[in-house]
Amino acid sequence: MFSKNAPWEQLNDAQGQAVKQTKGPVLILAGAGTGKTRVITTRIAYLVNQQVDPSTILAVTFTNKAANEMRERASQMVRKEDAKHLTICTFHSLCVRLLRISIEKLGYKRNFTIYSGSDQSGLIKRIITRSAAKDEKLEPSLAISLISKAKNSEIPIDENHDSLISQVYRRYSQELKSLNAVDFDDLLVLAVKLLEHHPNVRLQWQAKYRYLMVDEFQDTNGLQMRLLQNLVSGDNNVCVVGDDDQSIYGWRGAEVTNILEFERFFPSPKVIKLEENYRSTKPILETANHLIRNNVTRREKQLWTQNPGDHKIRLMGIPGDQEEAELIASEVWDGHHMQRAAFEDYAILFRTNTQSRIIEQSLREKKIPYRLIGGQSFFDRREIKDVLAYLSIFCNPHDDISLLRVINTPPRGVSKAVMALALDQSVEWDKSIYSTLKQPEFTGKLGTRARTSVLEFLKLLDYYSDAVISTNADYCELTERLMKDIGYADFVAKSCRKEEEKKARSEALSEFMLGLRQHQKKNSKGLQGYLDDVSLMAERDKDDDIEGKKGVCLITLHAAKGLEFPHVYLIGLEEGILPHKRSIEEGTRDEERRLLYVGITRAKKTLTLTYCYTRKRYGDPLPCYPSSFIKELNREYVVEASYEDWLNKPASEEEAQSAFAKMKEMLAGIEGFSPDEKP
Repeated sequence: MFSKNAPWEQLNDAQGQAVKQTKGPVLILAGAGTGKTRVITTRIAYLVNQQVDPSTILAVTFTNKAANEMRERASQMVRKEDAKHLTICTFHSLCVRLLRISIEKLGYKRNFTIYSGSDQSGLIKRIITRSAAKDEKLEPSLAISLISKAKNSEIPIDENHDSLISQVYRRYSQELKSLNAVDFDDLLVLAVKLLEHHPNVRLQWQAKYRYLMVDEFQDTNGLQMRLLQNLVSGDNNVCVVGDDDQSIYGWRGAEVTNILEFERFFPSPKVIKLEENYRSTKPILETANHLIRNNVTRREKQLWTQNPGDHKIRLMGIPGDQEEAELIASEVWDGHHMQRAAFEDYAILFRTNTQSRIIEQSLREKKIPYRLIGGQSFFDRREIKDVLAYLSIFCNPHDDISLLRVINTPPRGVSKAVMALALDQSVEWDKSIYSTLKQPEFTGKLGTRARTSVLEFLKLLDYYSDAVISTNADYCELTERLMKDIGYADFVAKSCRKEEEKKARSEALSEFMLGLRQHQKKNSKGLQGYLDDVSLMAERDKDDDIEGKKGVCLITLHAAKGLEFPHVYLIGLEEGILPHKRSIEEGTRDEERRLLYVGITRAKKTLTLTYCYTRKRYGDPLPCYPSSFIKELNREYVVEASYEDWLNKPASEEEAQSAFAKMKEMLAGIEGFSPDEKP
């Protein structure tokens, strides 16, 4: 089928060995940027070329996107007819295949429904409403999270069977089964149960799939490992691909022991290391290697490259987070306008979502487009959207969407029924909801309590609307007064179940006020100008898929895994941030070190690591301390840069000429102006 230019003949020695080792258990330790996807897809093509029946080949990964990419690549290397018979899918879709055929053995019908998203949330809400006592509260999202964790870990949700969450869990499980429905976690739980409790079913699937491959093996949990063990036949033709150094999802159930102790599950495997990196430069890889060696429990590997690179890693201590944000925005602007680098070539990596706010603001000020991946935009947070909605209706009371959002936030006795009535009446009268609420003809239809609540809200709205439109309004002071008047901080605190959530939301409000003050100080556009700026920059695609988006990439370290960028800024290398305070308390520093390793190995050409001496919390600068990980960096490949030197650095002749050329280019666009014309 293939000539001497077969795809497996174009691989390096280790990759070629990984492709051609088709018998028995195989563990491929694929370091960052070593071409693991290419190896998996080429291995599939090699098996088909060796006359293996395509229908007996199974490749499993975690996301639909990864499965689609693998399927597409494999289909380009084998005949169309053969590609049709390959099974390349996610764990969940594999489980659906199993259950659609044999779930009747577990007491379900084959036409079961899969509950996800709104279906699951709606059922949980109804159960909580029926189960909760008068003074009991349970957020549906928290209940779903706890139930999911219990199912995947197979640990009882609560020993106290009278607790609300226990009741909800039991009723949820009962109602799902009575509805002949399963949720996503059930797919895995029931598939494992089916294979373990019914040997004939297990043998049937072992006979079907004779060659198994699993991608991102370091991310598997205990249930997924048991599923794999039950699918592998006596031939033990199982190949797993992963990197224990990139195991960063322990907090959601991934068990790094699956890859560290692979021999315990599948004895005497062939272990092949992919260590030649095709992504990064030598300084980047040597820095990553030196860091990760401090994790005692790991499989030894040493990434290397033939690319010497032109830059060492830059490490910079910066006075504060404002300066950190301004430095990065300034360098990105220069890189784009002076060196003609695309904005998409830059990525800013951070440990926690709250770090993005000040970076977003600095990029907006320089009109640098950005995309936020793997985290919630600061301006999309619930508490921030609430405050922005209030400010919006003060500028424009006829903004129906914002008014509906806040008329009963915090609760002030305006029920959903009253708002539904107002909405219907506003449509009938062809007026805004604000104008409708102002009409005595409408308020006269309401009960005494509802009418009083509506009139009090209108009074509040009119007072602040008048204050905002007055000349030289101090909208920061007005916003602070508003939050005090409506008791918003107390409302937020009471709506949080955990102290950590309360702290995060309170901190977000303080960050918001800090940004508002800075905007008022720097701009004369007023509150409406601020709202316009936020709206224009927040109008971004909500999909977390990075492809198709434009601008600098702002991304959490967890979401950055699997991606690469020419120029990377990894910020907040401070004790308590990276490693995170929680990991220090819980003794999970190793996973934080792996997280930093993942961040470092995203960089292709340049990497800047930053830490601050102070960060603002609740508007006040608090001292920060350099991360303990900094001591573990290889100083042969790391240069410490001075912030003061950077601040005082004069523009180079090349930069000055480039800037002048840029100005000429801009002026040339003005009609009737010739930049080279002599006076």
